[in-house]
Amino acid sequence: MAPRTITVLGGGVGNARFLLGLREYARSLPEPPEITAVVNVGDDIWLAGLRITPDLDTVMYALAGVNDVARGWGRVGDTERVSAELKEWGVGWPWFTLGDLDLGAHITRTSLLRDGLPLSAVVARMTARWPLGVRLVPSTDDEVETYVVTDDGELHFQEWWTRHRAALPARGFVSRGVSSAVPAPGVLEAIESADLVLLAPSNPVVSLGPVLEVPGVRDAVRQASAPVVGLSPIIGGAVVRGMADQCLTAVGVETSALAVGQYLGARSAGGVLDGWLVDEVDAAAVPELEASGITARAVPLWFRDAASSAAIARAAVELVG
Repeated sequence: MAPRTITVLGGGVGNARFLLGLREYARSLPEPPEITAVVNVGDDIWLAGLRITPDLDTVMYALAGVNDVARGWGRVGDTERVSAELKEWGVGWPWFTLGDLDLGAHITRTSLLRDGLPLSAVVARMTARWPLGVRLVPSTDDEVETYVVTDDGELHFQEWWTRHRAALPARGFVSRGVSSAVPAPGVLEAIESADLVLLAPSNPVVSLGPVLEVPGVRDAVRQASAPVVGLSPIIGGAVVRGMADQCLTAVGVETSALAVGQYLGARSAGGVLDGWLVDEVDAAAVPELEASGITARAVPLWFRDAASSAAIARAAVELVG
């Protein structure tokens, strides 16, 4: 029996691609399930007086069909005249380029926040512009930002990731503000009432990790009545996109589908997973994963087109069904 409600936890690009496949799969069912995506806010930052929410925007743009697929962020066909002008004024970070259409979203968000709306209400209002087919919810309404510990001090994640391209060795990661944060309205309910909880193929340290770190979220996942299935963001010992390998190294985890699955851990042993999908090239990891209490299966995990993406989503839904 297909689930009626699915809750997905994750970050930006990998999460967005998976949600596109999940939506495609859901639409093929006689009764499509309701999908809620709980999205990371650890990448968020104040810049040039504006509140920037990269992961939420990446997912929103992708589901709306207006994202720049080539770059992996921002709006397709965007221009950068305003960013160029800000650079001339010495405002913001010159290496953190924001498109003009993208700036429209940031101005809108900041205006609504200044009017007193919590981030979750702002996200609901902004996503209503397009028929996304997925309800987006930030992991928390509080300002929680990821900082990277380096030999020269702490840097905001965006500076380490975008400016330095993760070239500075990371010694650890700190989620500033997370200890006093509370889950956004609807987050715990979406996990507790779900027929299936999915962990998107996101960076396990800085995309998925900050979602689980919000007090109450990890416990809700562990205690969920629904099965919890994750998808590996590592294929054949390499990251699919981004620099998750540097993040994994910083926390002492090998860059492999097996190691990341064990890092997240089996729910039966205090972790968060019941099931873990790995790519076919990592099929040798399946027996060891299952020995640790995680149901595992090897399937093609490359998001190549709508059909392959929907097939990946189907495999995730059916893994522990």
